[in-house]
Amino acid sequence: MQAFLKGPASISTKPVAAKEKSAAGGSGEGKRTKPIPWVEKYRPKNVDEVAFQDEVVAVLKKSLEGADLPNLLFYGPPGTGKTSTILAAARELFGPDLFRQRVLELNASDERGIQVIREKVKAFAQLTASGSRSDGKMCPPFKIVILDEADSMTSAAQAALRRTMEKESKTTRFCLICNYISRIIEPLTSRCSKFRFKPLSDSIQQQRLLDVSEKEHVKISNEAVSYLVKVSEGDLRKAITFLQSATRLMGGKEITEKIITEIAGVIPKETIDELLLGCQSGSFEKLETLAKNLINEGFAVAQLVNQLHDTIVESEDYSDKQKSAIVEKLAEVDKCLADGADEFLQLMSLCALVMQQLTQNI
Repeated sequence: MQAFLKGPASISTKPVAAKEKSAAGGSGEGKRTKPIPWVEKYRPKNVDEVAFQDEVVAVLKKSLEGADLPNLLFYGPPGTGKTSTILAAARELFGPDLFRQRVLELNASDERGIQVIREKVKAFAQLTASGSRSDGKMCPPFKIVILDEADSMTSAAQAALRRTMEKESKTTRFCLICNYISRIIEPLTSRCSKFRFKPLSDSIQQQRLLDVSEKEHVKISNEAVSYLVKVSEGDLRKAITFLQSATRLMGGKEITEKIITEIAGVIPKETIDELLLGCQSGSFEKLETLAKNLINEGFAVAQLVNQLHDTIVESEDYSDKQKSAIVEKLAEVDKCLADGADEFLQLMSLCALVMQQLTQNI
């Protein structure tokens, strides 16, 4: 009886093992061809590849030569290379083998209240750093803690970080990354070397986008690249993401300005001109219809506010008094939208004031 039971069991285990092996092989093959977002694929691998931030790169290169680093504070607009720069510097310092052990990266998506700072960050900072690189280069005797989007940390968590930064200075370096330096408490900023990341120039962005297009075999005209740079407003990450989305949408055909307009959610100039003409007509019913159409088309009112600001300020058809009143209202609407107000009501409120300014005699 036992032999009978053992027989089928022993037979059945082999095909299962074979299946598992084939499944493992299949997943391995899948991993090889796994697609990566272009933003990650073309992220700088070393400090020299970082674009346009000459002062930061120069200081970091000197620090890397001496294998020492101060506490750092990187601030500036999104998509200008802050996270990429410190990750590239850490890779050069520690090499690919020790990088994972020596770097702790916490983002705004992770919980970073006072408890996390007291426990996780403090525990990591207290660990001693030893060991040598496999390639024989000098390995610094410290670790790096990267706190990305540090401006979203609570004041209590930032205060708890002060003592840890001083106490663990022998074994740990901190790099704080934020968009708004005003939201970082003064005791932390005084403990760090501050570096401002500038919005990338149009020529640098164009060059990077053309490089990516060439490597990915994307057909795109120079006019479309220039428009892509204009739409992304100095944010290279946004520009590369738009380029990848447009490429997937077109499926090998040439990318034009019209496609980028659709991908980026930019409101066409004709639509804005039509809305301003509706305001000049003085008819509230006509204005309401135009506003409803704009919302139904799926355009974001926050995007309209940005574009309308540029249109009003650059136009010579309006007096300074009209411009000042309209721009003040644009600021109010932008704040209300950020606080979660209803888009249609805010759009109607804005259009009503624009109509009032354009129809009254000044």
